[in-house]
Amino acid sequence: MSSAKPQNIAIIGAGLAGLTLSLALHALSIPSTIYELRTPDTHTEGALMLGPNALSVLSSLGIYDRIKSHGFLFSKLIYKDDRYNSIDEYYLGDEKLFGFNALRVYREVLLRELRNAVKERGIDVQYNRKFTKVISEDENGVVFEFADGSREEASILIGADGIHSKVRQYTHPDIKPIYSGLLAITSAVETSKLRFPEPNYPPVSSIHGKHGAFAFATQNPQGTEMLVGTQRKFPEQDKKGWDALRSNSEELQSMFRANKSDWPDLVQSAMENMMLDRLSIWPYYVVPHLDTWSSPKKRVVILGDAAHAIPPTAGQGASQAFEDVFSLALLLSKIGGDVKWDAALEFWQKYRVERVKKVLALTMKLNQKRLPAEEKAKLGDEEVVFKDIAGGPEQQRWLFEPKIEEHMLQWVKEQ
Repeated sequence: MSSAKPQNIAIIGAGLAGLTLSLALHALSIPSTIYELRTPDTHTEGALMLGPNALSVLSSLGIYDRIKSHGFLFSKLIYKDDRYNSIDEYYLGDEKLFGFNALRVYREVLLRELRNAVKERGIDVQYNRKFTKVISEDENGVVFEFADGSREEASILIGADGIHSKVRQYTHPDIKPIYSGLLAITSAVETSKLRFPEPNYPPVSSIHGKHGAFAFATQNPQGTEMLVGTQRKFPEQDKKGWDALRSNSEELQSMFRANKSDWPDLVQSAMENMMLDRLSIWPYYVVPHLDTWSSPKKRVVILGDAAHAIPPTAGQGASQAFEDVFSLALLLSKIGGDVKWDAALEFWQKYRVERVKKVLALTMKLNQKRLPAEEKAKLGDEEVVFKDIAGGPEQQRWLFEPKIEEHMLQWVKEQ
C-alpha cells in the first residue's frame, strides 16, 4: 500500500469533515465508505461562519453554489465600544481580494447539501454503525469493529468523528480534550425587535464593554434573524453537568441576561427579545497539541476536530477541517511510483500541524479581545489583536489563501 494508490478509504463520521472528505476523494476517483453512528435525519442546531479558505474548497466540490443563497454574505466584523463608536474591524472575507466574502449559514443547511451531494454521487454512507475499535493494521490496511460486533476492512481508516473522537482513542489513547474555562452562550432574535442606535447598523458586530463582548451576526439571507450572544468564564462540568445546564432554561436565561443594566440599549433589547427555545451553550474545548495525526503504522489517520478542535472565535473551526480534507485527498490521489504513502502522510501532518498552530494562536488573541475590560487591560499588546483597521484585509491573506494545491503538488514534484 505504501506505493499503491489506496482502493478503499473508510471514514468514521458523517459530519462536515467526513462528508466533505468523501466528496473530495470521489472527485479524484478514490472510493470511500462513510460509517456514522447516528441516523441521517439527526438535526443539528446553530449556524457557522465560513471564510474564503473554506468556501474555495466547497466551491471546487460544487457545494458553494448550493448554499450561498441560503446564508448571509458579508466581509467584516465591526468592533464597537459601549457608546457604539467603531473601534476596530476584523476581516472574515473579501470577494475582491480573496474570491469570496464570508458566509454565515445554518449548519443544518450545509449538512443537508453535503448529504445530498454524497447521495447524488453514489457514495456509500452506512448509518447506525457505531465504531468501537481498531482490531489490527499492517502495510496492507486496517480491520476495525462496530458496536454490534461486525467488522470491516479498508486500505486506510480516517477518523472524522469530532472532538470526542473514538478513533483518536486508538491513535492517541492518553489524549483528552482540554476545557478552556470559557463557554459561549447564544440565542437568536428577530432583527426587527432589536433597538439599533442608527440606520444601517453593521450586520455583524461586537460591542465591547465592562463585562466583555456581546456579538450580533445576521444569519439568514433575508436579514430577519441574528445570532446574539456572549462568552463567559464557567467551571468545567462532566457530560451530565453540561447536559443539565443545557436543559435548565432558567439558569441559561439568567446567564444570558447577566449584568443587563451595564450594557447599552441594543444589547438590552437582545436580552429582552431573544428566543428562549434557541438558547444554547458552547463550552470551548481544545485538543492538546499533537505532533502526529496518525497511528505508528500509518493506516489510521485523524483530522478535523478529532485532531485540532478550534474555538469558533476566528470562524476557522470548519474551515481548517476543510483544509485538512482537501490537502489529504489531493495527496492520496498522487500515491504511486515515487510518491509513497508513508512519506506523503509525514509531509501532510507536518504541513497541517504548523498551519493549525498559527490559526490557534490567532484564535487565542481574538478570544482575549473579548475579555472584560478589566482583564483585558492586564494583557500585553502582543496577546490581543488590536488596530486591525491599519492592516486592512490584506493582512488576512495568509489565512484565506493557503495555496494548498500549490504546496501539495510542489512536494509531489520533489519526490
